[in-house]
Formats: sequence, structure tokens, C-alpha cells
Amino acid sequence: MSRLRRILKWTIAVLIIVLAIPAVGVAIIWGSYEYVVHKKPGSLPTGVDPIGAGWEVDPFIGTGGVSWMCAHNTPAATVPFGMVRLGPDTASLFTNTQGFNRSGYFYGDNKIIGFSHTRLIGADALEGGVFRIFPATAKLAPGSDKVDRFARFSHAEEKAFPGYYAVRLPKGDILAELTATTRVGVHRYTFPANFTPHLQLDVTSALGDRRCENGQVWLLPEQRQVEGSVRLFGSFSGRYDGLDVYFVAEFDRPFDAFGIWNGTEFTQDAKAAQGNELSVNLQFAGSSERQPIEVRLALSYVSIANARENLEAETGNRSFETICQNAQERWQEKLDRIQIRGGSEWYRRSFYTALYRAFQMPTTFNDVNGEYTGFDRAVHEVSDGATYYTDFSLWDSFRTVHPLYNLIARDEQRDMMVSLVEMAKAGGGLPRWPSGCGYTNCMFGTPADIAVTEAYLKGIRGFDIETAYEKMRQTALVGKPADSRFGGRDGLADYLKYGYCPSDSMSKAVSATLEYAWCDHALSLLARALGDDDDAAAFARNAQSYRNLWDASRLFFVPRDSSGAFMENFDPLVLSYTDWDREYTDDFVEGSALMWRWGVPFDPEGLVSLFPSEEQFVQELENYFERTNDTVGEWHPGSYYWHGNEPFFHAAYLFNAAGRPDLTQKWVRRILDTKYSNSYVGLDGNDDGGTLSAWFVFSALGFYPIAGTTRYEIGTPLFPEAVLDLGDGKTLTVIAENHAQENLYVKAVSLNGRELSGWSFTHDDIAEGGELRFTMAAAPGG
Repeated sequence: MSRLRRILKWTIAVLIIVLAIPAVGVAIIWGSYEYVVHKKPGSLPTGVDPIGAGWEVDPFIGTGGVSWMCAHNTPAATVPFGMVRLGPDTASLFTNTQGFNRSGYFYGDNKIIGFSHTRLIGADALEGGVFRIFPATAKLAPGSDKVDRFARFSHAEEKAFPGYYAVRLPKGDILAELTATTRVGVHRYTFPANFTPHLQLDVTSALGDRRCENGQVWLLPEQRQVEGSVRLFGSFSGRYDGLDVYFVAEFDRPFDAFGIWNGTEFTQDAKAAQGNELSVNLQFAGSSERQPIEVRLALSYVSIANARENLEAETGNRSFETICQNAQERWQEKLDRIQIRGGSEWYRRSFYTALYRAFQMPTTFNDVNGEYTGFDRAVHEVSDGATYYTDFSLWDSFRTVHPLYNLIARDEQRDMMVSLVEMAKAGGGLPRWPSGCGYTNCMFGTPADIAVTEAYLKGIRGFDIETAYEKMRQTALVGKPADSRFGGRDGLADYLKYGYCPSDSMSKAVSATLEYAWCDHALSLLARALGDDDDAAAFARNAQSYRNLWDASRLFFVPRDSSGAFMENFDPLVLSYTDWDREYTDDFVEGSALMWRWGVPFDPEGLVSLFPSEEQFVQELENYFERTNDTVGEWHPGSYYWHGNEPFFHAAYLFNAAGRPDLTQKWVRRILDTKYSNSYVGLDGNDDGGTLSAWFVFSALGFYPIAGTTRYEIGTPLFPEAVLDLGDGKTLTVIAENHAQENLYVKAVSLNGRELSGWSFTHDDIAEGGELRFTMAAAPGG
């Protein structure tokens, strides 16, 4: 039976590949052709251009490539942490299939099916796509599956920069321009002369194969408005009974005619409808000249009344150009928090695009009046001037994104910590991947332990650390509350009993043990900072649990059952992605045992000590890097170093602990040069809320955070000089003396005039600002 089941699984897998590869392959080939022929989007003359560092941001980076390795980024128009991410939704070349890029836009597609208002950034989840608008010169049936409901486009006629997106749709010769405020998407569609403009507003739209239910819509012709609501069931919101979304759309000219599609039935002059397939058709008077029609669509997750208040407060009577200018200025303020000097155009574009991505998510969730829907489905209100955030890709972003906020976005980080604690108060535990108003329980473990601890250790105050610690302590030592929908720590009782997660009682046992140990290390530091020495000692002991899975005869972390026996059927090169029967990788998450071999970033010296010698550690680690490829976003990650998966991307910095900082410098620079690009592929995997992008930012500056601690590892800087705005008038200047492309090795490092004796420093060393000076050389040792 087992053999038959295996044959069936392989047969199904082969069929899926045979069917999928042509569609994916055609999309990739088309994207490559467009990129080679047209080089990059941006030639579309619209009269709107970027300002400041916006010239060095390319929003198309990370929007294409092999679909299952895609960064899932988007060129959508948005502001930092915007509730609205207004962008194009695309479909594939020969069909209307959508979803190769989970953000809605795939570079290899050649059809646009409309412009919707929400999406996640860099996440492998179809979440959003609400209230999609499609411009046309004739009334169309609703839905992306209808033959006539798309417009082909070319990247030669696209343009995007922070806060703005534009494309010309040849079918109808319509110019679509998009910009945004925090809670309002602003559209401008310029129609050709002597045609009748139509705008189709899909009330119940969603990305890909996701859905909306309970649609309601009302047309208010006298006010030139449409309002309504839906319950969205996306990849994440579908896990917690759906997310209610409300809107008010206002148009700058009266409707010449209107009607509502409810399923396949169209009712002319209808002003209200309810259903699961709603679409509004609006017709406007034609003109003998080209004419623009503007739409301003405001969102709320509380009520239609709040959406209307958001609309009035954030747009008012401001022009499209003024709103776009304001969006650009808000981006400029964020990008100016790190000012780099010198460096190649390639490096500068990569750097500022990465910094741009790092400021796109989490998502603002409260309305202008402070109200938001909490994890208990009740309406809450933030304090004056604060922001409540959601959509934290915490299992990923705790590693690089939140450490970056601890440096250069401390006010925003404070509000994010407040938001996480409020989620715990309403839902019972600090979440690991909160989205909308609920727990998604995506991934595993309790990464909020690390994010919250690090924020506090680095001086972030103004949030309820006592409640946060109480909730984290309960989850780590007792378990989540019985009535909470939070997933907590699977296998907690056995982890505490045996000192590791036994492989005969749970899946993900090795990965869970290593991640729990990291979380416990962070909690030990927090407990000590809060004056609880007993808890600090207990968590410190638990943090050493990773050692209990180390098989000294194999020199790997190996699954171990509750009797203490190590797994015999062990192959460190087998990937979880291809081990469909989970014969070898049931205890590992997203990777191979070889990748998880390096999964102890919080105790690098301890990890090195598990090997017979530092020399053998270095030899094994360098072999791990040497056998990886130098291609960005290759179709298969392989069993060796894969930069696109977060649990392992700290590995290059482990050489420091073994006395070989030159190899850290060598491999960090190699990763910066070969695992990032300025093309539509851009990154080596999902960006996960800017996590891969923030890795680039830190590594380009020359140092890297160990999340959950105050420690930074020293790497190698890309630029002659970088100035970081730490807030409150404090700046950190990073200088690379003797800077040149070939000088990637660090001869010496000084901090505020004091030469460092090791290859790390702490946040306390730079908290007040100062100067971090590198002396560079072409060879190790200078």
C-alpha cells in the first residue's frame, strides 16, 4: 500500500509539473523578452516624475521570475505602511490565470484585469485584491474569467516609482495612473476622444482563486459616489472566518448611466444590491477631446462611515498631482533615513529599492478617527497620533526588518509593539503572522518573543512590556490559553520535558527545537532586563536545548525520539520541497538538514564548539557556500546555501565566531553581488514583508543584527559612506576608508575612534550615534 501510494503521489506530481511548466515557462519567456527588448519600464511619458531618492527605486524589481521562487513584490502605488496598495492585477499570456505572483502582478504576464486596492508585500499568500476597477470604452461583463475582460499591455508603456504607477492600455488607448494616501486609492483614467468611458467596479473581487462573500453595494448618483462592503476570504483571512472590508468611492464627474451586475444578471439604473458576485458599471459622457476621469476610493475595516471620513480627511479637494507629490514626499522622508554616498549605480538602485520594500509592510489598520477592528472582532481605538498595524510577517521579519526599525524607525516600531500587545490582549497570545483582524498561525514557533525582546533591549519604550512578558512567558512555559486561536508552541510539554521536541510525537521537531531555543534565549535576556533572575536562568537553560539534538557522530542536528534515539534514516541533502512522503524531512521546515545545521544564530560560539575544531567548522561551512549557485531566483534552490529562505541567511556571519572574519566578508559580498539583481527577478525567493530586502540594507552598511539580542556582527560595507538617522537628532556615520570595488576585506574597524578588538559590537555602542569606520583592503589582513 505504501509503495502504491508513493507511485500515485509521484504520478500526480509529474502531471502537475507537466501541466504547470508550459504556463510558467511561457510567462517567464515573455517576461524575459520584454525585459531584453524594452530593458525596463519607465519610458511612458505621463508628466509625473519621481523626486529625490525615488529616482533610484525600481518597484518592478522582484515582481517576476520562476513563480514558486518569486519575491512576490508589486509596483503598486502606496505610501509607507499604507492600508491601500493600489496596483495592477495581471493574468497570464494565453489564459486569465492569476497568481504566479501572490501580490497580484507578475512580470511575465501580458494582461491587466483591473486595478485593486489591497495586497500583501513579498508573501506567498493571495490576500486582498478588493474593489477592483477596470476602465473600458464599452460596458463589460464582470469577472476576470470573461473573454473580453482584460487589456493587454507592454512593459515599454509602464512607469512606476514610490507613490505612483502608470500604464497605457492599448485596447481603448486608455492611460491609467494611480497614486495613494494611507487609506485612499486615487485613480486617474484618461480616455480617448470620441469614445464613451466606462468604469467597472468589481465589488466582490479578490486575488487569484480567493473569494468575497456578503457583498453589498449602494450607488449615490447625486453625490457621484458608490459605497459598500464585503467579507474577504483570502489565503489568511479565510483562516479566521473572513475579514470585513468597507469602501466609499467618489468620482470627479457625474454618471451618464449606471447599473449593477449581480452574478450574470445586469440591472440598468439599479442603486443597490447584495450578493457574492457584484459588479457596478458606470458610464460617463464622452468628449471630443481626451478626458481624464478620477476616482478616489477609501477603505475602512470598521464601517462605511469611517471609510467616508478617511476619504474626506486624506484627499479633500486636493488634486491628483498634489496627492502624488505628498506620497512621494512621505517616501522621501523614509528613504532619507539612510543617505549613502558613492557606490555604483547598480548598488545604489539595489540599496534604495531594498530600503523602499522594508517600509511597505506591516499595514496601517486603524482609520483616521483611531478606530480599528481587534482580534476579538470588537471596535477599539488607538491613542492620539498612534497607529495600529497588522500584516506582520513575523516569522521572517523579526530577523532583519524589525531590527532595522529599531535603528531608523523607532516611533513606528513602538506603535508596532503596541499593536502586537493589543492583539495578545484581545486574542490571548502574541501572534506569529497576524493579518487583518486575526491569527493566521502561518509557520511555527513564537517569533514575537524575539521581536518584542529586541525592541525593549534596544530602548523602545511606550508599550506594555509587563503584559507582553506575561503573555510570552505563559506561551513558553505553560501553553497558550485554552480559548485562544493562537497556535502557540506545538509540542511544548515534550520540549520542556525532554529538552527537545521528540520526532515521534510531532512534525517539524528539529526546526521547532532550534527556533524555540532562540526564542528562549531572547526571553532570558528580557527577563534579566526586567529584574527576574529566576526566569532568566530558566530560559537560558532552555535556550541550550538545541545541543540535545546534536549528533556528534554525524555532526548534524538529527531528529531524536522520546527514548533518546537518533533517527537512523537520515540524509542531510534531501529537501523538504521534494521529499513528498516526508521520509527524511518531516522534522525540518522549508529546507534540508544541511541548511538547518547552521540554525543557531543566537549562540554562534556555542555552535562552533559542537564541531571537533574551529578549522573543521570553517571547512564544512565554506563547503556549504562553495556548492551553491550564483544565480538569482533559480528554479530549484538546491540542498546547499539558499539565500531565499530566512532561517539560514545569517550563515555567512558565522565565520566570525570561528576566527575567520575574512570569509564572512568574502561570502557576504558574494551574496550581495549574486543573490540580488536589478532585474524583474531581483531576489532569491519570497521577500516576506521586506525581509530579504532588509538583509541587503544591513549587509550593505557593513554590519548585521542578531535578532533578539543587542549584538551586531561585522561584515563588509558596500559604500564609501552612509549616514543613518537614528532619530532625536542622532546620526550614525559609516565610513569605508580606501573604498574600491576590489577592496572587500576589512583590515580594521573603529567605533567612535576606538579600534574594535573583535568582530561584533552592541546596540548600546551606537545608540547615541557616532562614527563606525572601516579600513578596507584587497586581501585578508590588508
